[in-house]
Amino acid sequence: MSSHSDDSGDEDDETASPADKSELHSTIKSLSLKLDDLSTCNDLIAKHGAALQRSLSELDSLKIPYESSEKLKVVNERATLFRITSNAMINACKDFLELAETHSRKWQRALQYEQEQRIHLEETIEQLAKQHNSLERAFRSAPGRATNPTKSFSEGDLLTPKGEDSEEDEDTEYFDAMEDSTSFITVITEAKEDRKAEGGTTGSVDWTSSDNVLDGASLVPKGPPKVKRRVRIPDKPNYSLNLWSIMKNCIGRELSKIPMPVNFNEPLSMLQRLTEDLEYHHLLDKAVHCTSSVEQMCLVAAFSVSSYSTTVHRIAKPFNPMLGETFELDRLDDMGLRSLCEQVSHHPPSAAHYVFSKHGWSLWQEITISSKFRGKYLSIMPLGAIHLEFQASGNHYVWRKSTSTVHNIIVGKLWIDQTGDIEIVNHKTKDRCQLKFLPYSYFSKEVARKVTGVVSDSQGKAHYVLSGSWDEQMECAKIVQSSPSSPGSDGKQKTVYQTLPAKLLWKKYPLPENAENMYYFSELALTLNEHEEGVAPTDSRLRPDQRLMEKGHWDEANTEKQRLEEKQRVSRRRRLEACSRGCGTEEEKEADVYVPLWFEKRLDPLTGETACMYKGGYWEAKERQGLHQGPQNFL
Repeated sequence: MSSHSDDSGDEDDETASPADKSELHSTIKSLSLKLDDLSTCNDLIAKHGAALQRSLSELDSLKIPYESSEKLKVVNERATLFRITSNAMINACKDFLELAETHSRKWQRALQYEQEQRIHLEETIEQLAKQHNSLERAFRSAPGRATNPTKSFSEGDLLTPKGEDSEEDEDTEYFDAMEDSTSFITVITEAKEDRKAEGGTTGSVDWTSSDNVLDGASLVPKGPPKVKRRVRIPDKPNYSLNLWSIMKNCIGRELSKIPMPVNFNEPLSMLQRLTEDLEYHHLLDKAVHCTSSVEQMCLVAAFSVSSYSTTVHRIAKPFNPMLGETFELDRLDDMGLRSLCEQVSHHPPSAAHYVFSKHGWSLWQEITISSKFRGKYLSIMPLGAIHLEFQASGNHYVWRKSTSTVHNIIVGKLWIDQTGDIEIVNHKTKDRCQLKFLPYSYFSKEVARKVTGVVSDSQGKAHYVLSGSWDEQMECAKIVQSSPSSPGSDGKQKTVYQTLPAKLLWKKYPLPENAENMYYFSELALTLNEHEEGVAPTDSRLRPDQRLMEKGHWDEANTEKQRLEEKQRVSRRRRLEACSRGCGTEEEKEADVYVPLWFEKRLDPLTGETACMYKGGYWEAKERQGLHQGPQNFL
């Protein structure tokens, strides 16, 4: 049995849902009835065949003319052949009937066994999750456990541990894996006379005038906006829905292929979430004025981390964009930039993004979202390179996103974590920044959501240490001296960096008032789905299901979402049928047939990968009111 799946519903799904089981039972019942009909027909053929033979025998005994006798003989021979053929068919039908009845009983027993095993497995998983949850709570409440440990020096961290004003509460659940925290140790130095090198590498001993651009990088004065934008959306309805009841049939599957009601969405599309990465664009505006490439790297690294700050409470799934859907952010007046996203592939889901800033930088990327449900947690892996170029200096930075993980799918409070390493490379100067997102551990003394990093030049010499948390702030400290530490208990050596006092690079904006009832949207996120005149008919703001959900009409939104998904299925089937070039997979056929409107595939010379890049024309078309063209609309 197969069923349509996917957020837009056009991939086959090998996982049996409750509806599939019911349909399978119905199919078996129908087959049994057909077998009964076949048995009845078998009896009727045998009965009428015997009667025909008797009638022909009676005709043979009658005295009839010679010519009629010959014809009767031919009919009799044909009747005999029919009888022989009928008998063979009857015997075959009997064999098939017996075999089908035997196997039908086996199939029913096997199906019943599989259903019982599945129910038992689901109950076992849920029970294990509850026991795990109890053990986690017991560990956190254990007497004698330090809650805010202090240290004489910081291991890869220049921030003090979070105090009582932290947003953590007793319901927060944490990742239970022990990780090696950092590969270096930082020691803050104050007095100049204490900064003499003793067998180590010594750098400049003070913040210099070229570092002044880092002062107040996180502080951006906000004047009155030129365009008044909304500051709130309707409160989220209080619908209760069990996520595990839907996800338990989807273990190991791609998230975009799991049919989801809007109850698990937030009223923004993935294109709008991608645009949210620009919330702290002022870091790049500031980086334009850096004369030092390693100093500029610090601000680029802070920008890359800041894009995760909006995810800390955002465990809802954004809408999966339709193929050809677009989203523009035309904010030259207040943000100094223009941004355009387009959904360029549906399987796998992929979005292309291009940003131009009047302050002297541009950013582009093609991101493919790969996601898997692993049972207790959900992994979201954004694939694809992000490019950032500063026009004046020619510095060209490339990096990739880290993995996001949503925990406690079965039981407990949902929470999200960012894990993995990010390497940012300046392809002009060969400077590098190594960022490490540390997964939270019960047994770690580190602060939650911690990020550490080191900025090095092309020779491998470290210049800055970065530290902070991806949900709050990032700091950088200039390295004065570096030296190896003594081997630890595991025999490993860490590098000790002696640094100047840290400077704040980035600090998260506070959430708007009542944010907890507005999907925890930031100030920028609240404006992304606001209606605007002059946008393309493919713009995410015009999606009716998303708009209905934002207004709180979730039942109507689900109905509209199904309509749009069916429309997309029909369009996709037509494209695949039209492909007559003998492509391999359906994805290859679709990629071969569908051509993005505002982006085109090119070979990226830096990564060696083929990616969709902006080919121009969108903003010019908007100015002459020519955006009515497009492959997709939502009517």
